[in-house]
Formats: sequence, structure tokens, C-alpha cells
Amino acid sequence: MDRAEIKSWLQDRPYVLEAVELQDPKGQAGERKRKKLNEVAGFCEVILRYVRKWQSERDPLRILECACGKSYLGVVLRLLLEDALDMDVRLTGNDVDEKLVEKCRRVAGEAGAEDARYIAERTLDVAEGEDFDLLISLHACDTATDEAIARGIQLEVPLILAVPCCQNQIRGQLKGDRSLEGMTEFGPARYRLANLLTDSLRAQFLKSAGYEVQMDEITSPRVTPKNLCICARKIRNPSGSRRDRQYRELRDFFGVKPAVEKFCPEVLEAETRVD
Repeated sequence: MDRAEIKSWLQDRPYVLEAVELQDPKGQAGERKRKKLNEVAGFCEVILRYVRKWQSERDPLRILECACGKSYLGVVLRLLLEDALDMDVRLTGNDVDEKLVEKCRRVAGEAGAEDARYIAERTLDVAEGEDFDLLISLHACDTATDEAIARGIQLEVPLILAVPCCQNQIRGQLKGDRSLEGMTEFGPARYRLANLLTDSLRAQFLKSAGYEVQMDEITSPRVTPKNLCICARKIRNPSGSRRDRQYRELRDFFGVKPAVEKFCPEVLEAETRVD
């Protein structure tokens, strides 16, 4: 299914759109809700493509949605996978906000996904000892995306798909770097550079952890500039050579300290031991 077909599938199920607050009971949706619908449909299109290719035999398919917020992505994805791919899906979501977690439970029930499980816990602490086949994260703000990636690595999740949001952590470090003054003195240029650098470092860190990584756009940048999806698949037998060279070189060239490394230091420690 492409994103147009996914949107059509959702529009045929108004009770789902109402439950996840992407339209009101009268079937109306403002610009913000239409934008969110495009984001969800686009991300679901990417996820379905990866699940079909790599996880279609999973029974059940166990999904962890990190920093789930209102969980509109997780709920829609669960229902879509069950209907489109005839899969048995188990959805777990986490968020530190207990009120949001309670809302997720209510929303999931209204949408027909009442067995979805939601946990009020920090991503770095969630699901200890559990196994998952797919980890997803949509617009987890700033370093919450790094926590999701780190947790996916720690739990050895075979598929990690994350669409980041803001990148304030790296942006602040670029501002004081004199070697980049020609770019970083301009606010919009610094903003774009930080976005690109942060997500490139995240992708390279995943490669260091033994993942094959690609990037996809979930929707047009005219809908949202936050449209880049980091898609990572665990490689069973990665090359014995050092995999962290590109990550280290990129990090050191810009003189930054990425949060993902702080949250998951064992990745580079393991590479050092191999070396």
C-alpha cells in the first residue's frame, strides 16, 4: 500500500481517525490534522515496505513505539498491519507522561486496539528483558530520538525506524565552533546543518552497532521539513572490521558530543575491544 491507499483506508474508517484525533466527529480536519495524517500515512508506507521485506513471517509481530505521545502512529500501524498484511500484532508504547499514557489506552480502545499496552516509563528503562521485532519513533523531541535508537540497540531489535524531530543538542555545540563560523553565524544555516549532522551521526552510530542503514522521506518537505526516516536493519553477521570509523571521524571533525553515544556507550566500547 502506498500513502494514498493508506489515507483512503483510514478515511473508510472514520472511527479510527476520530479516536486518534485526526478528524472531528463531523468528519472535519484542519490544516494541522491533515498534515499529521500525511505524516502518519507516509511513515506507515515506509514501515509496511520494511516489514513486508524483513518481518513478514513474524507471528506475532511485536512493536515498541518509543516516546509514543498520543500513539496515533502506533494505533494506526497496528490496525493497518492486521488488515493489510493479515498479521497478528502486539503493540507496546511508552511515554514519561502518565496522563498521555492513560490517554493512549483510551484512544487505542476506541480505535479497536484495546489490547495495546502502554507504559509510563522513560525509554532508556522500558521493556527490560523483553523481545521486539520492530521499534518505531515519530517526532520524539530532541534527544528522545537518541534514547529510542539507544534502546533499540540495547534490546537488539531487528528493525529500527525513527523520524526525528528537533536537534537542539547538536545545534548548541555548533554555535561556538570557530572553524565553522562561515556557516554557523547564520541562524537558519546553523539549524539546517545541525539537523543534517545530527541525523547522519545517528545513522552512522547505528552502523557502528551492526545495523544496515538507509534514509527515506516519509512525505514531501513542503508538508514538513521533519520528514526524514532513519531505517536500520540488524545484520546477523556484520563484517569483522571496525564499523565505527565513519561515526568517529564525523563526530570528531565537528567536535560534537552526540547524545546517542552517551545513552549507549557500550557500542563504541565494544568496537574498541575488537580493535
